[in-house]
Parts: sequence; structure tokens; C-alpha cells
Amino acid sequence: MTVKDIPIFLRACKREPTEYTPVWLMRQAGRFLAEYRSLRRQYPFLILCKTPELATKVTLLPIERLGVDAAIIFADILLPLEPMGISLEFTKGEGPVIHNPPRSRAEVERLRGIEAEEDLPFVMEAIKAVCRELKGRIPLIGFSGAPFTLASYLIEGGGTKDFVRTKSLMLQDPSCWHILMEKLSAAVISYLNAQVRAGAVVVQLFDSWAGILSPRDYEEFVLPHSRRIFHELSSKVPAIHFATGAAGILEQMKTAGGDVIGIDWRIDLDAAWRRLGYDVGIQGNLDPAALLGPPERIESRVAEILHRAEGRPGHIFNLGHGVLPQTPEENVITMVEAVHRLSKDK
Repeated sequence: MTVKDIPIFLRACKREPTEYTPVWLMRQAGRFLAEYRSLRRQYPFLILCKTPELATKVTLLPIERLGVDAAIIFADILLPLEPMGISLEFTKGEGPVIHNPPRSRAEVERLRGIEAEEDLPFVMEAIKAVCRELKGRIPLIGFSGAPFTLASYLIEGGGTKDFVRTKSLMLQDPSCWHILMEKLSAAVISYLNAQVRAGAVVVQLFDSWAGILSPRDYEEFVLPHSRRIFHELSSKVPAIHFATGAAGILEQMKTAGGDVIGIDWRIDLDAAWRRLGYDVGIQGNLDPAALLGPPERIESRVAEILHRAEGRPGHIFNLGHGVLPQTPEENVITMVEAVHRLSKDK
């Protein structure tokens, strides 16, 4: 196998030279695509996630249409919580609702451990089916929510803006907090390793809410658990570590682990990479709202980010969060084409 036989996305994850900058998008498989919206009118969200044929279809929807350099399995970060004993529902307009949030030591201790192949077989079946369809043309990314983000959803009972219950447990009963984080870390390790065994060749850890923490609190309450996950990945596949609003904890995230650190648009890419050091890759970091603008503005923003990356090996182009539902499909295509075309000129 020659270097050019290795998918460009994998080479970028390993900070190897590439002919152009690879690009994929968080939430690229849903929400803004007409075919996905049609499926959502027919099926509840969890049914889409738990039916391998449907999850496979949704995963593959954007590949040819958008020209991205990686696929990501269609699932949800909260799926591992159900086999732990959590009652989970996705309500229209409100997102995830957890009906039995664990907020005491006794409730935390009752949470079960999981064996991902047995407890989440539908995800593994979808991964295997997607890999059969892709035939190695582009890599498939597996993913999980990180322990802190999962804990936040659990304790709050769903989404939140202030994280009061989460921080209260963390600060008032640290030992209970760490028991919860240990249980969640074990579940994430099982889940990610099972995805790799099923065929995922890259994994991403989504710590969507870690940016609400101070560096000190991240170091004490989060970092040891995230570091355990990266340490216990059974296969040395490339791992991406992503958080939003995390400009204040970049160095701590790098210490926790990951071959590539994902950043959002609240920090310039070159400044973030200098702080992280060039011994890790970087992913990002276009504001998703930029895709609501005209094509010339989209191309200008793409060019600016590529300029900040300086053609350095290890840059993966992405948004700083998921594609917004109202994003015109043609604007996404404009962005992907601009990334490929402009980075070839570097």
C-alpha cells in the first residue's frame, strides 16, 4: 500500500502531509438535508438511531452529495445511558429528556455497567453495514459523549444553560461525582472499543459542555476520567477530542488526550494551535452560522482559516459545532469545494 492509498483524512489525523485539507462536518448526516427531514417525519429520532438500516441510510446520505472526506456514524451521544438504567426520551422542540436523573449517591451507585456489543448492538450493526457500503473509500468515524457532558445531561435531566445541579454535585459531594464519572468512563470505553471492533477507524470524544468549567475544575473533576478513556482505547486508532467554548482549557484538553483537538470559532485557529503545540493535529473551526451567508463570504471565511493553518500537516477542516438545521445544502457544498480547491494551492 502506498501513502496515497491511505485515505487523506487518516493521514491528516496522523499529521502526515496531504495533497489538500480534508473536511467533514459535525451533524453532516442530518437536520439540513431534505431526505433526513423526510425520514424524521416518518420515524421518531430514537427509532432512526436504533434501526440499523435507517441509521446506515442517514450516515451515507451526505457522502456523495457533499464530497466530504469522512463519514460519521448516525447515533446520539446519550445512547449508552439507557442500558445503564436511564429512561430517555427525545421530545419535539425540547430535545432529550431524562425521566430518572440520578442526583444522590444511592441513585448514582445503582447505575449499571454496560457491555456495548450486547447493550447497543444496533450501533455496531449500522457501523458494519456502513463499512460494507463505503468499501474503504473514506473512513468511518465512531463517537461517544465524554463523561462530563454525559454527566451534565444526566444530572440536569436534559439540556441546561446554567449547569447548577451539575456543579453543585461536583463541588458539594466530590466523591459521589467521581463515582459517577468512573461509571460513565467505563461505559464510554466499552462503547468506543466496540465501535472500533465493528469497523470505525477513527473515534471522536464529544465533550460538548466542558467549556463551562474553569481550568482548575476541569483538572480536578474531568481530566483524569477523559485521560483514562484515551489511555484505554484498545486499538490505536486516531482519536479526536472536541469541546465547545473551550478556549480556556485547551492545554488541559491536550493533557487529557487525543491525536487531534477540535476547537470552535471562539478562538483563532493559529492561536489555538500555538497554545496546543504542533505535536497534535487540530480540527475546525468555521462558525456554523457562516454557512448562512452568501457564497463569496463563505469562501472568504474558508480562506482565512486555511491561511491560519499555514498548510501545516494535521489540520482537519470542520465547523466549530454542528451544521445548523436551516443551512442551505448548496452552501455546505460551496464550503467543501472551497476547502479542497483553496488548500490545493497552498
